[in-house]
Amino acid sequence: MSVASYLERRGELETYFDRTAVDAWARLTSDAPVGRIRATVRAGRDEMRSTLLAWLPANMSGARLLDAGCGTGALSIEAARRGARVVAIDLSPKLVSVARERIPSDLGASVIEFKSGDMLDPKLGRFDFVVAMDSLIHYQSADICRIMTGLAARTNEALLITFAPKTPALAVMHAVGRFFPRGDRAPAIEPVAEQKLRGLLMSDDGLEGWQIGRSHRVASGFYTSQALEMIPR
Repeated sequence: MSVASYLERRGELETYFDRTAVDAWARLTSDAPVGRIRATVRAGRDEMRSTLLAWLPANMSGARLLDAGCGTGALSIEAARRGARVVAIDLSPKLVSVARERIPSDLGASVIEFKSGDMLDPKLGRFDFVVAMDSLIHYQSADICRIMTGLAARTNEALLITFAPKTPALAVMHAVGRFFPRGDRAPAIEPVAEQKLRGLLMSDDGLEGWQIGRSHRVASGFYTSQALEMIPR
């Protein structure tokens, strides 16, 4: 992975989510009314979150989990309810603030450790589980692979990520997005073919001790994402 390209993209994402999209994102991830298109995205994200949670143990007492790209904290809250010690990190300080505000009173503010910063920061320590839901979809395939290598080096049990699968429908939406005024555009999603990503992961020396487990695609209107599980051999 090019450190320069990773840092550049990370900076673009931080700027977009912290300065441009925080209000829209907070609304999308709430139960507030939204338009038809965003409703399909909300439904897709809910299904994807349920999929990833189903891949985690029902009882996570004592387990340490990293929610890498936590957004407004929905997955972190569910993992904490299962007993996990959660570190929830996001590039956007404003989204992290929204997540803190949404912690249910029955959980308590200390159950989840919210941070704003880089999910690859080694100071975060080791984890039993790492979940990165839709936080890698803006990176190119080679960068996704290297990010996963960095996360796997600090993970004991399972690494669950999602990526944007290369499909005709997603390619059309990607192309249409280029016609929006530059100031209104989100950072581009980078679709990747599943077989290509699998090949990159399995050929990476840093993932030699890992294997690919379950895979599941969610397609809901304007939301298309694919979950991938990696576990130690």
